[in-house]
Amino acid sequence: MSRRTATVVTAAVLLVVFTAVATLIQVPYVSLSPGPVFNTIGSYDGTQLITISGTKTYPVGGSLDMTTVAERGGPFGGMNLVTALRGWVNPDVAVVPREVLYPDQVSSDEVAQENAAAFTSSQSNAVAAALTYLKIPVTTKVMVAVVDNDGPAKGKLEVDDVIVTVDGIPVKQASDVGKAVRAKPVGARISFVVLRNKVRTTVVVTSAASKADPAKPVVGITTEESYVGPFDVTFGLEDVGGPSAGTMFALGIIDKLTPGKLNNGRNIAGTGTIDPAGKVGPIGGIQQKMVAARDSGALLFLAPADNCNDVAGHVPDGLTVVKIETLSAAVTAVDRWSHAAAGAQVALPSC
Repeated sequence: MSRRTATVVTAAVLLVVFTAVATLIQVPYVSLSPGPVFNTIGSYDGTQLITISGTKTYPVGGSLDMTTVAERGGPFGGMNLVTALRGWVNPDVAVVPREVLYPDQVSSDEVAQENAAAFTSSQSNAVAAALTYLKIPVTTKVMVAVVDNDGPAKGKLEVDDVIVTVDGIPVKQASDVGKAVRAKPVGARISFVVLRNKVRTTVVVTSAASKADPAKPVVGITTEESYVGPFDVTFGLEDVGGPSAGTMFALGIIDKLTPGKLNNGRNIAGTGTIDPAGKVGPIGGIQQKMVAARDSGALLFLAPADNCNDVAGHVPDGLTVVKIETLSAAVTAVDRWSHAAAGAQVALPSC
């Protein structure tokens, strides 16, 4: 074997060994890459993402896509060095230290639970924002969003229970529940009157000491304010978490409740949290979401104004990005852009 051949063989062997070792080395990073998109006025796996019953709805077309980010590493499993290196050289992927996104001790179950609660909350806020925009009355309910697996309420209270009273005290907002629980000592029996599947039920829970503060009584639930209108709005997307789909869900509800096609049958994508009053808030992973939108065929992307620093200089070719601060501004932007004549320049706010 010549010296040159021996060198090539040695280098190849070393590369194989390095790659094998690198796949075993776990690094404390999380990668963010473009995730799937979901058409809020369409269906997924045969189920409509938004179903409205009990009132008149109108035909829709095209898409109003909510965008997502695919995560790898962190609480959801280790990331090896090879995966991290691939992410660092891919301009569409962000690789960040785990502590930027998650505390050291948080588990995948805790993150999944929090993300699921945030997703449910975003849907409820979308209902409130959309109906308020359309001047349709909205009612507020306080619901159980999370039941701790090791808390006193486990097996007694259930997710989606509507809390009517706590120890006889009417519940008007989420904070009322905590106040009523803390009004009694640790170990007290606390009576909850709830609506479960529209049936009034009384549940008694014995409070326990908080792990963070032994003098503080808790029952092990997280509550949220849920908003409903005079008709039913239900959502059919599961296994997606976080609050960032709120704005696109609100647009989807408005499109289904109003004559004509809001997007004129075109493909539009976006992101942003929404509050009940219609204010659009910032989200994470917007650069990856813009890539996902571009790859899905969208030509217009709605971005929260507070994310403009992350948008500037990172807009994929062929994608027009409009900054929005409110649901009303989002409706106006979609309507003006989608109904403009082909090739016409539309003046819309950008980052």
